[in-house]
Amino acid sequence: MKISLLAQGGLGALSYLAGAVPTGYLVARRVMGIDIRERGSGNPGAANVYRVAGPRAGAMTLLGDAIKGFVPVLIAQRLYPEQPWFVVLCGAAAVVGHGWTIFLGLRGGKGVATSAGVFAALTPQPMALALLAFVGAMWGSGHISMGSLCAAAVLPALCLLLGSPRPYTAAALAASLFILYKHIPNIKRLREEQREEPA
Repeated sequence: MKISLLAQGGLGALSYLAGAVPTGYLVARRVMGIDIRERGSGNPGAANVYRVAGPRAGAMTLLGDAIKGFVPVLIAQRLYPEQPWFVVLCGAAAVVGHGWTIFLGLRGGKGVATSAGVFAALTPQPMALALLAFVGAMWGSGHISMGSLCAAAVLPALCLLLGSPRPYTAAALAASLFILYKHIPNIKRLREEQREEPA
C-alpha cells in the first residue's frame, strides 16, 4: 500500500511538472528570440504566441500544451484503470502546472490547450464536439478567446449528455470554471469592445 501511494504521489508530481513545462516561452525564445511574457498580452499560452510569433509558433505551442495534458492522463489510465478519480487528479495536476508553472515564477497560461489534451484522453467524443464549438465560435467572432469560452461552456454538458463517467464529467465542470475564471480579463475586454462598436 505504501509503495502504491508513493507511486501515485510520484505520478501526480510528474503530471504537474509535465504541465509546468513552459512550451510557449520556449517556442517564442527559439523562433524569435523573445520573452513572450513581455509581448502582446504577456500570457505564455498558444493564443499570445500565435499573435506575436505567428501561426507556426502558435501551432507548435498549441500542440505542445495539449500533449502536456494528454500524456499524463494516458499514463494514469494505463496504470490505474480502476481509479478514475486519480486519473482526473493527474489531469488536474497538469492543468495547474500549466497555469502556475514553477519555471516562470508561477505565471502560466490559461489552460485551454492543456485541458483539451486532458479531455482528449478522458472523454474523446465530447472533446471532439467541444472542439467544433471552439472553431465555430472563433470563426464567427474573430476572437480565439471566444472560441475557448464557448468550448469550455459546452464541454460539461456534452460529457453529461454522452454518458461520460461521473468523475470525468465533474472534472469537465471544474475545468470549465477554471478556464472561465482565467478568461475574466478577456471577457471584460470583449464587453468593452462591444460597447465601443457604433450602433
